[in-house]
Amino acid sequence: MNDNSLKSNSTDVARVLPKRRQLYAGGSWIEPLGGYCDTWNPATGESLGRCAEANAADVNIIVERAQQGYLTWRKVKPLERAGLLRKIAQVLRENAEELALIDSANCGNPVKELAGDALAAAAQIDYFAGLVTEIKGETIPMGDGVVNLTTREPLGVCARIVAYNHPLMFVAGKLAPVVAAGNSAVMKAPSQAPLSTYRFMELIDGILPPGVLNIVTGGAVAGKALVNHPLVQHVALIGSVSTGRSIARAAADQLKKVSLELGGKNACIIFPDADIEAAIRGAVKGMNFGWCGQSCGSTSRLFVHESIYDQVVEGVLEQVQNFRPGIPTEMSTTMGSLVSKEQFDKVLNYIEIAKLDGCRLLYGGAPPTDSALAKGFFIEPTIFDGVTHDMKIAREEVFGPILSILKWSDTHEMLEQVNGVEYGLTCSIWTSNLSNAHLTASHVQAGYIWVNNVSQHFIGAPFGGYKMSGIGREESIEELINYTQVKNINITLSP
Repeated sequence: MNDNSLKSNSTDVARVLPKRRQLYAGGSWIEPLGGYCDTWNPATGESLGRCAEANAADVNIIVERAQQGYLTWRKVKPLERAGLLRKIAQVLRENAEELALIDSANCGNPVKELAGDALAAAAQIDYFAGLVTEIKGETIPMGDGVVNLTTREPLGVCARIVAYNHPLMFVAGKLAPVVAAGNSAVMKAPSQAPLSTYRFMELIDGILPPGVLNIVTGGAVAGKALVNHPLVQHVALIGSVSTGRSIARAAADQLKKVSLELGGKNACIIFPDADIEAAIRGAVKGMNFGWCGQSCGSTSRLFVHESIYDQVVEGVLEQVQNFRPGIPTEMSTTMGSLVSKEQFDKVLNYIEIAKLDGCRLLYGGAPPTDSALAKGFFIEPTIFDGVTHDMKIAREEVFGPILSILKWSDTHEMLEQVNGVEYGLTCSIWTSNLSNAHLTASHVQAGYIWVNNVSQHFIGAPFGGYKMSGIGREESIEELINYTQVKNINITLSP
């Protein structure tokens, strides 16, 4: 992606917006019985047009068409499935710029940061396409005259409900393991930012057989109907703990499988023997300020050893100045807006709570004063110190641009605080001591650990959380296998 093309595209959002705004099922666009609702640009307050709002009747139609698609797709040879997935990946690469621009306008994240999302989704699709022949069974020794074997078969219709911080990447990338395993997919786009999903579907329409990939847009009504539908065999969510609990309760009634990638209140730990400059950069990078902190993996709790505390705080305050709120569709913007007024109000409320609890505001803490941003949901990058483990700001996920700095001296006590929250998604550890690295990583209750690194995901490495941060693992062969079920076959041979 080149800067010049994005500079011109940033002023021409209307040119790339999708023409189709209906639901997609069974290989065709269908008018929603639930009607339409507006979607918005959270940075400008402008309407981006009306989008389908599915109701329970719509979901029933879509799932039934997905079931018909599954019955055909499950018979398609694995390598043929892989070939079609690779065609989708190539479409994503060829249209990465416009898809980034659509997401930027609809979810408020900087187009420069979103530029890699379509490419990341394409890489995930290629990865799972390459694994189709690894959906293997086993043979089990039973003695002469008997052959015992297992096979792995697809589940059927699988629903995936994704979050608004990476709309295109989540919809496009997360369909891959479902479809690669021989299932049909019903992808529910985020209600706050559905536009890139429509455009993606316009671009790949006709590549897959009818009913294999189906698109739902809408709010809680559509989501609940998907979870409750008896033909849906597996429900996956990227979202909040409260939504995850609701899905798990509803799925339990039908004993259907669930995968939940939920919230995080993640720690970044800096030991005194760390490369301090690198650790400072990592602490700021790990907060995902470009996304306004709207990332479940953000390391929003910074634990700094007392011997280097002042040096780290000074460095963090210097580094955070690289993030300044701006119009997301402009290439020069380094920090976008929050996705909605609801999220905007929530973050401001947490800032006030932190102040009342006695935290010291070091940076930000308010909407920017730039009049050009007055109609958007912008909040400056915000840094507090004087934070203690018992404070709300240190224990609850904000999903906003707030970094809390905690001072520590005793390793055992620090690890108790790191683990003393209900979440356990990621953790970043900064040290030059191999023992510190291994021992800390083994004691931290989190599913994804970086040592002297932060934020980066690695295809093939299982991503997921402990405790309330979720159930299951993604981005790896474990995710693919999770969309299959095992059948045992025992054959008694004729003498």
